[in-house]
Amino acid sequence: MENILGLGVTLGLGFFILFGSSLVFFFKNSTKLIEFSIGLALGIMVLLLVFEIAPEAYEMLSALGNNGISVMILILGVCLGFMLLKILDAYIPDHAHHAHHDHRKKEVRNNLFHIGLVSSVAVILHNIIEGMAVFGTVSASFSTGMLMCVGIGLHNIPLGMAITSTLYHTNKDKKKTMILVILMALSTFIGGLLMLIFKAELLNDLVLGILLSLTSGMLVYIVFIELLPHIIDAHEKRYAYIGTVLGIILILLGTFFGGH
Repeated sequence: MENILGLGVTLGLGFFILFGSSLVFFFKNSTKLIEFSIGLALGIMVLLLVFEIAPEAYEMLSALGNNGISVMILILGVCLGFMLLKILDAYIPDHAHHAHHDHRKKEVRNNLFHIGLVSSVAVILHNIIEGMAVFGTVSASFSTGMLMCVGIGLHNIPLGMAITSTLYHTNKDKKKTMILVILMALSTFIGGLLMLIFKAELLNDLVLGILLSLTSGMLVYIVFIELLPHIIDAHEKRYAYIGTVLGIILILLGTFFGGH
């Protein structure tokens, strides 16, 4: 029974992402919405990194019993995660060239699509780990697990909005956008399913700590290489700043209600 509840909750968390994603299609002013969503993503990802993902990675690695080794693994994982997205960067249409003014609009659109794509990679990996944690928590204590899910749900709604807007409003391809959004929505369930199949044999604190370290490195890349430069160059900075503040508030609310 606990296994069914755990899988049901991890599947349900994906609907929060889909709900946030669906809100994007009701807004018509794409420029302001994109700037707002980029700010929203920045606020969310900075606080997720600082208050949740990196501390959780260190806590899991600390179970090894040697703080020095734990810190070393964390740093190596962060560096590797950063480099993974840097390598991925080379295979995604770039936005760094500005030789022709007439192509400026197209370059900005490629930039935003790039941000949405690399962000979704980190989010999917993070959600798989999160699904493992949720499944384990619900199996141990349903009430505690549900409180945790309230916090995660608050995270997922604006996250779905931010990534969907950067993808859809740049390529106008609803089918491709929704395929990626659905993958993100299912990633938490995939984490729960992995937890059910492998349990403690493979998914121990060391493995989870390494995966969260990789996710931390990916978020560092997204924040400093993708999001911040875009906000600095944004024409609608006011909307980006509002989004950043709202993202911070939502994460703080999610952390409070999630019991972290």
